Amino acid sequence: MNPSASTQNILTLVGRALIALLFIPAGLSKIGAFAGVAGYIASKGVPLPQVAAVIGIVAEVGLGALILIGWQTRWAALGMAIFTVVITFIFHNFWALPAEQVMAQQQAFFKNIAVVGGLLALVAWGAGGYSVDAKRSV
Repeated sequence: MNPSASTQNILTLVGRALIALLFIPAGLSKIGAFAGVAGYIASKGVPLPQVAAVIGIVAEVGLGALILIGWQTRWAALGMAIFTVVITFIFHNFWALPAEQVMAQQQAFFKNIAVVGGLLALVAWGAGGYSVDAKRSV
């Protein structure tokens, strides 16, 4: 299969939107439940849980928005990939959980790793033609 440039641009736009759909609402929901989020982060042994919660919100909303609009996409996707890898090992450590929790956390772990794969594809190939990055390079 050899899709046209137009098809590639549309698919890249849809891919960026779907990735952003995972992160932006999650970050926005953390704002409204900040104390609970910070408490959950603290329960995982992360130091400075309020600071970590703010970093999570900024990463998910800020980097997610950059990916959505396609501005500084490669850097935003790289930042989001690093963020996702870090939180995945902290919050989905299925290897250290009781047997009844392993399946759900293992699925979440590998889902996140797959998302990192998509983010790394954006790092490699960029935002596509329907993006701020493309309009700025013209």
